[in-house]
Amino acid sequence: MTGLTPSPSTGPLWWDSPTAASSSADATSTPDPRAPDLPQTADVVIVGGGYTGLWTAYYLLREQPDLEVLVLEAEHVGFGASGRNGGWVSALWPVGADSLEARHGRTATLAQLAALRDTVDEVGRVDAEEALGAGFVKGGALIVARTPAQEARARASAAHSASWDDGTTWLDAAATRERLAVAGAHGATFTPNCARVHPRRLVDGLAAAVRRLGGRVVEGARVERTADRVVVLADGQRVTAANVVVATEGWTGTLAGMSRRITPVYSLMVATEPVDEQRWERIGLAGREVFADHGHVVIYGQRTDDGRIAFGGRGAPYHWGSQIRPEFDEEPAVFDALRSTLRELLPQLDGVAFTHAWGGPLGIARDWNPSVSWDPATRTGSAGGYVGDGVAASNLAGRTLADLVRGRDTALTALPWVNHRSPRWEPEPLRWLGVNAGLRLAQLADREEQSTGRPARLGAVLSRLTAH
Repeated sequence: MTGLTPSPSTGPLWWDSPTAASSSADATSTPDPRAPDLPQTADVVIVGGGYTGLWTAYYLLREQPDLEVLVLEAEHVGFGASGRNGGWVSALWPVGADSLEARHGRTATLAQLAALRDTVDEVGRVDAEEALGAGFVKGGALIVARTPAQEARARASAAHSASWDDGTTWLDAAATRERLAVAGAHGATFTPNCARVHPRRLVDGLAAAVRRLGGRVVEGARVERTADRVVVLADGQRVTAANVVVATEGWTGTLAGMSRRITPVYSLMVATEPVDEQRWERIGLAGREVFADHGHVVIYGQRTDDGRIAFGGRGAPYHWGSQIRPEFDEEPAVFDALRSTLRELLPQLDGVAFTHAWGGPLGIARDWNPSVSWDPATRTGSAGGYVGDGVAASNLAGRTLADLVRGRDTALTALPWVNHRSPRWEPEPLRWLGVNAGLRLAQLADREEQSTGRPARLGAVLSRLTAH
């Protein structure tokens, strides 16, 4: 071990590692050059070269190889959340099953949750079949209770989950320590419906698979707007499409007319240097479980395939007008808090260096419900608003959009998130005040619980503010 690193890299850890595309000997996996000339027409134009767009292209081409599918990415494949996230392939639903049931009924909710669980395995199947190189390991998710209030919340969650048959169980403190030796853990909930991946390798591998199947993925092609199945780029080029899919997640608000559909909220991450095996024996995660806690401020982590811990969380402020800028990827105070939290969780990391720190925006709809939309009249679709749980959900969205584009009525197109309409976000300054107030309330609620040992009264206010 090298001790503390004074100046960690400010780029994503995942971007340092060889990707599936760059390491493949298959010449078709080489990215298209950033040529200015695009076709004038295509069967399907997909705006966004992240998971949602690439999964949609992949399943369209698998089912109908003669389609002309064009994916347009403003930067490079995986530039957004798809290349920056924590690598959780989870079956989590952001607002919980009860909220979904209140809107759509029990039968539809059970179908949605079952589809998400199946999707975790589908990502693993494609990773193996297409040799994406994503390092998929289905070790489950361990959500630790670190305070009496968190324990009460966790036990209630595990008991309630039994009604949804999702396999979530409560582990006592001893059983928790056998999996992950978190300091002071009161216990944990464990769900088997979660896997770990290397995010950038997954997205690069998908892009390579789309190209092998005959799709065209063009990087450096910035779209300004879409209207009447015409996609208009920043350089003035136009592509007329029989079908258009918008898959821009946190960047959706940058497109004309969409500024209040999805709000970008930043999530930040840090990563350690590779941890030696002796230390891993004291830490745990032998099954490659991902981990978090039952606090109000979201944290999340994984044991990477090269033996590091990649650890992230919320805490960065929302920026006025849903702005997205490179400098917003860095919040030194949040990075320091993440490092401190991880050391608090795992004192075994004393002396282990942190080598990377990075961030980026994810997308949240006003009611925190992800959705897939399709208008058969305009032949235009979209998906997103995953609230940070999009690694699996984007696969389900891609399969669903592929069915909708092809005019098929399937079990996927009947799921309740299809054509769910979230309300628009409030205009500024209400949006800025509300989102940042929610973040502050989450922080205060955690502090209240740490000091009192009881569930925070602020938790109810936070739930109402975030539409939970």
